[in-house]
Order: sequence, then structure tokens, then C-alpha cells
Amino acid sequence: MKKVKVTTGILAMSFLSLTAMSCKDAKNENNNVDGQHTEMNANENHSEMNHNNDDGHYNVEKKEMAVGNNQDVNAEVVLKDYFNLKDALVADNNAKAKELGAALVKSLSTLNVSKFTDAQKAELKDIIEDAMEHAEHISKSPIEHQREHFKTLSKDITDMVAITGTANTLYQQFCPMYDKGSAWLSMNKEVLNPYYGSKMLKCGTVKKEIK
Repeated sequence: MKKVKVTTGILAMSFLSLTAMSCKDAKNENNNVDGQHTEMNANENHSEMNHNNDDGHYNVEKKEMAVGNNQDVNAEVVLKDYFNLKDALVADNNAKAKELGAALVKSLSTLNVSKFTDAQKAELKDIIEDAMEHAEHISKSPIEHQREHFKTLSKDITDMVAITGTANTLYQQFCPMYDKGSAWLSMNKEVLNPYYGSKMLKCGTVKKEIK
């Protein structure tokens, strides 16, 4: 009987020991899973762009663009091409930025200004001409030069939106470091810097909300 009690006690202690080890392993496994989820969430929040697995670069902004009845549809196409170009610069993708600069030249050339007042037409024509020039330079330049032209291009697109309006809420963001201060437009509040890309991705602040 004494042997049976001793054996039972040993078995009970072994069971408790195994149970404790299993809980510890399960806790570690949960911690690892939680850590992976946190990293995945951080990566998802790290960018306002989708990742193109085919070429390893970022492209279109996650937020879908809406087109309102009162806004110029062609102007929204221009904005879409502009945001795609911005995303390519954020991703340090010179080849993609060249391609999107050329696409922006085309969309700007089709911007219909007929419904605006004479004063607005004149202003829009000047904006379009200047923006097309900078977009064309971007389509042929190394990335450092692309970013120089993107600064003025961003001003042109902002001036265009002031006249055409937009169906989307936009955010004017500002980097104090690049070329004594440079602005750009985004569809999201999160700052992803197109002037420095991966070097200083988060450099900048939201200066204004445009509706």
C-alpha cells in the first residue's frame, strides 16, 4: 500500500510538472504569435500604399478615390496619377516614377477646362502647362532630379485642386528639411515622405486638410 501511495504521488507530481511546462510553452507560443501580429500591423500601418509583389515596389494608395457629381472627372484622374507618382518616390522607385510621370503628362493633357470661368480657364491652362513640363522631366530623370521637379509639380496640383475641387478629403503635408521646406498632397494623414523616401520616411507634418 505504501508503494502504491508513493507511485501515485510521483505520477501526480509528474502530471503537474508536465502541465506547467505545457502552459509555459503555450504562453510563449501566444507571445510569439502576438509579436508577429504586432509586426504585421506595424507593417500594414507603415504605409498608405499597397505592395506590388511582382516587382517588389509600392504602388497605389490603399484608400480608394471617389468621384463626386460636382467634381471634374478628369481632374480626379490627374490626382490619381499624381498620388501613384508620389508613392513611387516614397518607395525610392526611379523606374516606376518615370513611367508614372509620363502617365501624368497624358492625364494633364486631357484635363477639360471648358466648364470653368474665363479667369479659371486661364489659370488652369498655366497650371497644366507648368505641371506637364515638370511631369515630363520626371519621366526622364534620375530620382534626385525627379524629387526636385515633384516639389513644383505638387504646388501645381494643389493650385489645380483649389479650382477644380475634389471628391476626396486630401491632406497637404510638409517636410521642413527638403529644399528649405517642401509640401505635397496625400489622401491619408500618415506622413510618408516622397522627397527622402526610406532615408527619412516619416519626416513631415500635416499642414492642412482639403475637402
